[in-house]
Amino acid sequence: MSLIDVIVQGFDKIPVSASGYRAESCSVNVGGESVNGVLAAAKLGAKTAILCHLGKDAEGDMVVAALEKHGVDVSKIVRDEHPTPVTTMLVEGDGSRKSITNLAHKYNFHPERHLDALEDAKAIVLGSLFRAPFDEPEIVKAVVEYAHKNNILVFADTKIPNFAKIKLEDIKDSLPLIDYITPNEDEGRFFTGEDEPEKMADAFLEYGVKNVIVKLGGKGCLFKNSEQTVRLAAHKIDAVDTTGAGDNFLAAFATEILRGENINDALAFANACGAICSTAVGASTALKDREQVLSFAKTH
Repeated sequence: MSLIDVIVQGFDKIPVSASGYRAESCSVNVGGESVNGVLAAAKLGAKTAILCHLGKDAEGDMVVAALEKHGVDVSKIVRDEHPTPVTTMLVEGDGSRKSITNLAHKYNFHPERHLDALEDAKAIVLGSLFRAPFDEPEIVKAVVEYAHKNNILVFADTKIPNFAKIKLEDIKDSLPLIDYITPNEDEGRFFTGEDEPEKMADAFLEYGVKNVIVKLGGKGCLFKNSEQTVRLAAHKIDAVDTTGAGDNFLAAFATEILRGENINDALAFANACGAICSTAVGASTALKDREQVLSFAKTH
């Protein structure tokens, strides 16, 4: 999903009038899992492209301009008369957030009709599994089967469905073709019914996913596959806005895996990248480059 985030920072739930509320600030940012991730990967030195839908509107133009600024290949973007989605993010004092979506988010772009765009890819990131366009089992299957046949690594972030009701069982044939899946704790609980991160990971592994990372926010992350389990604590930071932290984490992890780094080092790098993202408002504001992440990891 590629969209615009309207971020309301320091939202005060107590009204000041019958219909009025106050907040510390309000900003407009490019966003959506695919945009957040591809921007982060580009800043970290990866050669990137994005396959997504945008409307022929000012919001779509804003997203394209941000992507082009950081060298992302935008030639695969499909634009039509359907509007670019806009999400309103209400961010509280501790950095936690709630989002408001609308029917524009329900539009199902069809990446399976543009598989030739993936021809030269070494890896693809599905952002986000279980939401449009990856809330239809046939679309998920077509994309991951193409990737598998062409030796393309598949990374899949997850989201709790907001329109279509789709479960792990609905994509059981596709899950074994996913190399890395990265639910957060709430998503892991939703899809598996488990409360313990390790049991969540086990449930995904039983469906055939090769590697699972459960993102635990302020508690760090848990990695598990058939051979090893790794727990990594979170960096202690003053979180300003956690919007996009998970997307930055996954982009950083994927870029390090493609660089040939081992799991432990890739996780540590990704952990630092996610923390950096949380230190400023907006998913693509704080991260600058790979050197920044390496320096942060050393000093924290």
